[in-house]
Amino acid sequence: MSFNSEQEQFWAKTYAEDYIKKNSEFDHKLGSEAWKKMLQETHGGVKNFLECGCNIGRNIEQLKLALPNAKPSIIEISEPAFKFVTARHDFAKAYNGAILDSDFEKASYDLVFTMGVLIHINPDQLLDHMKKMFEYSRKYVLIGEYFNRTPVSLEYQGEKDKLFKRDFGKLFLENFEVKLLDYGFLWGQIYDPAGFDDIVWWLFEKR
Repeated sequence: MSFNSEQEQFWAKTYAEDYIKKNSEFDHKLGSEAWKKMLQETHGGVKNFLECGCNIGRNIEQLKLALPNAKPSIIEISEPAFKFVTARHDFAKAYNGAILDSDFEKASYDLVFTMGVLIHINPDQLLDHMKKMFEYSRKYVLIGEYFNRTPVSLEYQGEKDKLFKRDFGKLFLENFEVKLLDYGFLWGQIYDPAGFDDIVWWLFEKR
């Protein structure tokens, strides 16, 4: 597998096994309640979805409870995580590789989302990743990431240039033909057991 950035290589190789070990236990019932809140404005209109960067499938587990009839598809760059999640779930489509290298059919998913993924993307490639999400979506795009009003790079697990905070919602809204349906904050004091860790989320609908 070739990589488009040092960040992709880090997540595919360097940190893959460690992340699986550190992120294997969650409160999925609590997580499903968070997902129901985030997707409330879709009014039951999500029959299938694509997660860009699913890792070991925490969101897949929680969406099984929140959207039991919706068919999942995934993109995951880490081979260990991909093997882990595909052994446990049935997917319409599953791609082991970088989001930018994926080639799914355009406008084929009711919902396309990231949850704690864009924060790890090289900022120079961020709009390219958002464009992929926009193109894959038939109707809704949800972005859940760490928020900062101005772009900032933070150290992550002792590594530089592996975590970037910014206003992802504003960037998406200003560059793509969408309208904002809803947004919110998953406070870690309540939602850490579900794995959300102070995430700000935005739900968009394509115009």
